[in-house]
Amino acid sequence: MADDTAAGSPAEALERASNNDGLDFLARAGFAVMALLHILIGLIALRLVFGRYGDADTSGALGPLASSAAGPALMWGGCAACAALALWQLCEATVRVRRKPAGTRLTKAVSSGSLVLIYGTVAATFAAFARGRGRDSGDSTAHFSSTVLASPAGRPALTAVGLLILGIGVYFIYKGARRKFRSELRHFAGTRRGQAIEVLGVTGHVAKGIALILAGGLFVFAAIHNSPGESTGLDGSLKRLLEAPAGPYIVAVIATGLICYGAFALVRARYGRM
Repeated sequence: MADDTAAGSPAEALERASNNDGLDFLARAGFAVMALLHILIGLIALRLVFGRYGDADTSGALGPLASSAAGPALMWGGCAACAALALWQLCEATVRVRRKPAGTRLTKAVSSGSLVLIYGTVAATFAAFARGRGRDSGDSTAHFSSTVLASPAGRPALTAVGLLILGIGVYFIYKGARRKFRSELRHFAGTRRGQAIEVLGVTGHVAKGIALILAGGLFVFAAIHNSPGESTGLDGSLKRLLEAPAGPYIVAVIATGLICYGAFALVRARYGRM
């Protein structure tokens, strides 16, 4: 079998193509778009704490923007940026790790592969709003759960989806608590600004992890009870949490953390290593 690391091989050509400045720029733009989405969703979640109306999810954040005069341009721009970020993660999971040990390749395939799905879904949501076909994220999530439950795999498949999201949430908490994001922002190492960014990183990663665990838990709950309507995404989980005695305080903490994560991700988009 020919060595796929040899110069001129298809894998080598794909790796060179994935390292071009254009994709790097668009991927950074995708990071910035995702950062702004986290900030908007966090602000909407804070509105919920104070009894205001809103949907603390992607559709709730994009709806008002899509209806503005610049809506279509903003939506198509966000779609392109997030699609580029998904492509960049796909390259991370495939051609860029082919020389690494098998264990590293597997870990990267799972982590970056999950991000390909997430960023690709957000890109599709931007495209739907650009075409005037945007829909409530909670309804979309419930429809997805209903489709999975109706498939031959049924409950085990939906449980696996929920556990995957739970696992990603646990990883974010671990990454934040252990400050594993430091390598992404060496530009500010040893500076006062770096200390402030580190606080944003810890708070933001932990809060996002908790939010993902809540959303993943609803998928598992929906699978156990064969009730797709129970899986309503982040917005549904936060609104359900608000009904608990200490719920508003917890939601406020999560909302603030999502805003912190968005601020951290904006810095990451500009100065972080790709």
